[in-house]
Amino acid sequence: MTKPKALPATTTTPLSDQDIYERMVSAILDHQLPPGTKLVEDRLAEAFGVSRTRIRPVLVRLANEQVVTLTPNRGAAIAQPTEQEAREVFEVRRLIEPTLVERFVAVATATDLQTLTRCIRDEEAARATGDMRRAIRPPGAFHLHIADRAGHGTLGRILRELVSRTSLILMAYS
Repeated sequence: MTKPKALPATTTTPLSDQDIYERMVSAILDHQLPPGTKLVEDRLAEAFGVSRTRIRPVLVRLANEQVVTLTPNRGAAIAQPTEQEAREVFEVRRLIEPTLVERFVAVATATDLQTLTRCIRDEEAARATGDMRRAIRPPGAFHLHIADRAGHGTLGRILRELVSRTSLILMAYS
């Protein structure tokens, strides 16, 4: 197992479970926590300045989203998606994204298009410098912006989970 890099620094303001979740997802998307990384509750609690009991529900949530694997008596680790899981994730994305795009197009503003253009430029800039880790986040932001503006809460939630899993897949197989 690889040793995790430092998580984003915490502030003196108490963090909510949502804050902890979002920071952990960011650390995963930014490749600070690659697939297979063991997640030690004590270390996470210390990094976030909270108790272990505050970390557990976040790990359970990440496990429900299949971003983390929980193994009894062994703890948690960043998921290592199989090739079959990767195929399934992309298949589901192909099923739901056309509906989101159709709804987005019906309501998109010039500002929305500028946001999408910025995502594309950020990805291209990262690829041009060979920074493949930095290149993964803008496409996720692109698709999530479409989902948010499409106004379909259920498909948007599903896509958010799939974007996190897609990042893991890209780390594992690209």
